[in-house]
Amino acid sequence: MRAPRFWDWRAGGHDFPAGLLSPASWLYAAIGTLRQRRHPWCAPVPVLCCGNLTVGGTGKTTVALDLGRRLVTRHRRVAFLTRGYGGDIRHSVRVQAGMHTARDVGDEAMLLAQVAPCYVGADRAQTARLAIADGADCLIMDDGLQNPGLRRDFSIVVVDGHQGFGNGRVLPAGPLREPVSSGLSRAQAVLLIGEDRTGVLGNLAPHLPCHHATLQQERSNLPAGCHVVAFAGIGRPSKFFDGIRRLGLDMRQSVAFADHHPYHPAELAQLLKTAHAMNARLVTTPKDFVRLPPDFQAKVTAIGVSLCWTDPQVPERLLDTWLRKAGQ
Repeated sequence: MRAPRFWDWRAGGHDFPAGLLSPASWLYAAIGTLRQRRHPWCAPVPVLCCGNLTVGGTGKTTVALDLGRRLVTRHRRVAFLTRGYGGDIRHSVRVQAGMHTARDVGDEAMLLAQVAPCYVGADRAQTARLAIADGADCLIMDDGLQNPGLRRDFSIVVVDGHQGFGNGRVLPAGPLREPVSSGLSRAQAVLLIGEDRTGVLGNLAPHLPCHHATLQQERSNLPAGCHVVAFAGIGRPSKFFDGIRRLGLDMRQSVAFADHHPYHPAELAQLLKTAHAMNARLVTTPKDFVRLPPDFQAKVTAIGVSLCWTDPQVPERLLDTWLRKAGQ
């Protein structure tokens, strides 16, 4: 799905389609408010949520991966919980390398499972129980701020500085999953990724800490000046393409797909044909890479992204605060 133009922050919520869809937005928000009244299951281990208020990619999986790696370094038995968006499996399950694919459990789950055990399922309480039964002593939810099934000890709202909260309206009139005020009321911190181009900081309560980070493309084994054809099916493909340019690679063409796009053989054949015609190497994101057939992966270079905190001490302090709040 591609976001409609009237969702953009520049529209300010005054575009005609947004106004026309306002009644549906009120209904969506009301249903969300009722869902939040459910009594969540309280896990016997600390639970941290990396969530967001909008649909589309903000970088929350990258944040979850960063914090998960730090917990592994601390010798914590961390496990990830995720819905498994884009996967076919509907029941709660632990992701198993060699058994599951992105088609089964979603691309994000495949990436998370490379760092620590990952459990997929819409029922967050059930996936939490599975993880704890397997020995997890702390849990990170990738997304799930709006999911009322599992009590969270600490929630970080991740915001894309380029998109902010869009036009400020709730689905379907805008990109918000819930009103900004209600979502932030359940958060203990905000992480703004990139430059604040939309004035997000002006929407935050004074007592809510806001931290900053940027996404940095990781160095690949491709030499500077190498000809590449880049393709990406993520929330905002332009972020990936901009990062490729900053690496000094000669991007001959960029091809954007919808978030979590399932690649079809004809599309892959066309990408390969384009790359051959331009004497270029195909490059993509790790999220896209895990959705490719194994035989096609050999023809593509995955270029990852890392999270660069403005203050390197912040993530460790956030983890300390979370664990202390949870009594550990």
